[in-house]
Amino acid sequence: MDDLLELQNVSKRFGHKQALNQISFKLGEGSITGLLGSNGSGKSTLMKLIAGLAWPDSGRISVLGVPVGLKSKELVSFMPDRPLTESWMSVGDALRFQQDFFPGFDQAKALRMLDFMKLRTEDKVQTLSKGMSERLQLTLALSRRARLYMLDEPIGGVDPVARTKILNALMEFYEEDSSILVSTHLVTDIERIFDAVIFLKEGEIVLHRPVDELRAERGKSMDELFREVFAEC
Repeated sequence: MDDLLELQNVSKRFGHKQALNQISFKLGEGSITGLLGSNGSGKSTLMKLIAGLAWPDSGRISVLGVPVGLKSKELVSFMPDRPLTESWMSVGDALRFQQDFFPGFDQAKALRMLDFMKLRTEDKVQTLSKGMSERLQLTLALSRRARLYMLDEPIGGVDPVARTKILNALMEFYEEDSSILVSTHLVTDIERIFDAVIFLKEGEIVLHRPVDELRAERGKSMDELFREVFAEC
């Protein structure tokens, strides 16, 4: 069986800045992996490459053996760090827009998630708090029938109550034959949901291991390891 996601020697440069350098890793099914790094480490660039929104200068990326491109986009649902909604929309408008744009959008699942998130279809996007807006963005991303879900800083800038709700929703609504890749630099609140972590520093992978193995070997939480690895960043 093919790996769900495979990257081979992926590099990306912007002008004089080497954003990613020879990135290689694989993800299987049924896992939640944390892509951890300080701001500017290359996390968002990496996610955009996997989502097919940008192209690597070299290397290969495939999802279920499908090279990243038009066909792979059907397998990947990406929640960027900026909202996909417009201020004039209601929550119901946002769901209808997703349904029109993505054939694999599961309206029934979206409505179940809205109920879990305490959102209503008549709510106006422009009146939502930061936390409620993040809940909506997560609903839109997880309601697509995809195999790989990528969430870029899903708890950035939201209050602790919203963070807890978002993390609980991740555990409640993700499908077991899919996987989630979550980028964040806020490790304390989110590490409890990770099966594995990838530490990305200055465009290079410095650690990729299952969380249980790391805790057993190092005797430290992922937050403690993160602070150790990125102390000089």
